[in-house]
Amino acid sequence: MARVIVDVMLKPEILDPQGQAIARALPRLGFAGVSAVRQGKRFEVDLEGPADDAALAEVRKMAETLLANPVIEDFTLRVAE
Repeated sequence: MARVIVDVMLKPEILDPQGQAIARALPRLGFAGVSAVRQGKRFEVDLEGPADDAALAEVRKMAETLLANPVIEDFTLRVAE
């Protein structure tokens, strides 16, 4: 059994209002030195078999079809250790 992590983030040119709200709240909570925050999503996909090339291609297709909006989001895949 293998686990593939799919990290989804807004593309850099897309406004991130949640990230901006977090960045504005941090100083009020005593956290200094943060210039920006970007908020994203993480998906953990457990596979029944190994994370071979075919399985990773299938997870990539899942991400392109359902997990991410490729118009406004980028995603990365990685196999969990």
